[in-house]
Amino acid sequence: MSRTLQHTDLKIRGMDCADCALHVEKALASLAGVESAQVFLAAERANIVYDERQVDLDAFRAAVEKAGYQVEGHGAERENRLPAILTLALLAVVAAIVFVELVAERMGWMDRAIQFIPALFILAAILIGGLPVWRNVFTDLRNRVVGAHALMTLGVIGALAIGQFESAALIVFFMRVGDILEELTTRQSRAAIRELVRLAPKTARVLRAGQEHEVDIAEIRAGEIVVVRPGERIPVDGRIMAGRASVDQSAITGESLPAEKSVGDSVFAATINQRGMLQVETQRVGADTTFGRVVRLVEEAEGARAPVQRIADKFSAYFIPVVLAIGALTFVFSGNISATVAVLVVSCACGIALATPIAVVASVGSAARRGILIKGGLYLEALAQVDTLLVDKTGTLTLGKPQVTDVIALNGKTKQEVLQVAAAVERYSEHPLASAILSAAQEQRLQVAEPEQFTAIAGQGLVARVQGTDYALGNLRMLEERGLGNGEMAGQVAELEAAGKTTLLLADARQPLGMIAVADIVRPEAPRAMQELRALGIGQIILLTGDNQRVAQALAQQLGIEFQAELLPEDKIAQVKRLQKLGRRVAMIGDGINDAPALAQADVGIAMGRAGADIAIEAADVALMRDDWSQVPHAIKIARRAFRTIKQNLALSLVYNVVGWTLAAFGILNPVLAAAAQSLPDLFILGNSSRLLRAKD
Repeated sequence: MSRTLQHTDLKIRGMDCADCALHVEKALASLAGVESAQVFLAAERANIVYDERQVDLDAFRAAVEKAGYQVEGHGAERENRLPAILTLALLAVVAAIVFVELVAERMGWMDRAIQFIPALFILAAILIGGLPVWRNVFTDLRNRVVGAHALMTLGVIGALAIGQFESAALIVFFMRVGDILEELTTRQSRAAIRELVRLAPKTARVLRAGQEHEVDIAEIRAGEIVVVRPGERIPVDGRIMAGRASVDQSAITGESLPAEKSVGDSVFAATINQRGMLQVETQRVGADTTFGRVVRLVEEAEGARAPVQRIADKFSAYFIPVVLAIGALTFVFSGNISATVAVLVVSCACGIALATPIAVVASVGSAARRGILIKGGLYLEALAQVDTLLVDKTGTLTLGKPQVTDVIALNGKTKQEVLQVAAAVERYSEHPLASAILSAAQEQRLQVAEPEQFTAIAGQGLVARVQGTDYALGNLRMLEERGLGNGEMAGQVAELEAAGKTTLLLADARQPLGMIAVADIVRPEAPRAMQELRALGIGQIILLTGDNQRVAQALAQQLGIEFQAELLPEDKIAQVKRLQKLGRRVAMIGDGINDAPALAQADVGIAMGRAGADIAIEAADVALMRDDWSQVPHAIKIARRAFRTIKQNLALSLVYNVVGWTLAAFGILNPVLAAAAQSLPDLFILGNSSRLLRAKD
């Protein structure tokens, strides 16, 4: 009998560090019937795939609670922080008094200063103030886990064993301060998610029986009409049924200028109706909207772990044994219990564990606000290391919509007359070039006549009778067969086609009347983007296209890039593999539809597609939510900045531990100073990673 796998999300409270998330993940994964469990620290969420015949939600909640955390909906929402605040305040008072007396005694201002505070009072403060720590250590040991708090606890026990009650009190105080700073650091990593979630409307006005009703978002159903007034956020993905508006889509696409929307246009949840009243037919709601999927991608960004994070995870796994070994060696060679305690207390595993996920979530969240979706640390690191860029042509490098670029009038005709007659001939043609000519005529507000007759000639063009006159519109061969071609005209056609343009010639029965050149033009921002990419050190930019050599060469020369023409989809994959074998880090940019195989083969697949296109969001490693080449160098800059920040975080955490162990082992750093210094890596990581949220480019 086949298994019936189900999926669920749990909201989990109480996780303050990467170790917390790891403990919860192990607790869930150990349950029989759990296929996979991923815990996301920044999102405070667990994603579980399980066999419903073997395990249920109650078992998940029990496993989470046994690990020392809470599932939302089971007492986690109303967590009372007052006892923790009071115990920390009590401990702070005692620690302050002890600290002052230690300084006074060290400077000889008073003898036996410690006698002014009863030892039992200090011991009570240690036990009460450190209660959350002792509880965590007990839970970890019950689950056969030795964490960083266990090392600190050994340090406190060691200080008490040698009668240093005042040192133990200060160690516990700094331990609690460190926990608070660590929690603050984790909360900061959630800022990117909180900023996005705040953009989502909670209620909407729905038309029911001709009346407006304000309802919760969860109550809206597909097909219902939502009313959106000026200044309000659009609550659903849908299609405009009535009204016109100027819509700020920056929450989805990152573009600064509003888009004009009217009947039939698509709109997206969390975008702002700046002016105009709209009635929107609901297509998707809540987590299913484009915005909902963007939030989910940011929440799960830490799930696709970068290689550098996996290295840090392995280091963390060996951290506790290494610290215990260094502490044991310190005691064996020095016999100094105080130095051994300092070694245990100064150790900081959390800095290494937090170095990557905080930077990843901050960077992915910052990119999402620009309309750039990066699916986690794995792809962030790969994007940072890209040195070769492969580019699709149609719809990616070009607009994907042929446009009239040149109109040349001959034998007494005007450009408007040539375009007007050509549009009449092409009026009922379904060829893409016909669409370009008709659009150009419409833009110039030309009256386009009805053709009286219309015939297509394979491989040549069209003939039609317009207002009693017979016209031919096609390639040079068509005119030459009618005896209307000449050398001068052939030269002009060759010149236009050398520039990558398709040329149509218009003639009546007696003479040529004009020429119209049509081309799929380059996106206007692409040339500048290519310059920025080269400035970023992208050594090779190669155009891959199924078009002919002439068109590809003209486009590549225009942009100053290399090209490969007349390629089939499998040829594009071969090009990616060839470059990868040469050791290149390859990014492939396509429209997310026609280039899926090459996008998948590349080290990083970047899909450039219209906002909300499912294929653009789902199929690529990086998705650009608007067709704007300036986003490509922005994405690489964000990735490189993130990777640089991660390396800085890891380097400082490693250096801190090595220096701390050395100073503590040689007795230079006493247990109190070691406890005070233990929070320094968290502070650095908090400040360093927070810069990624505020980065401007």
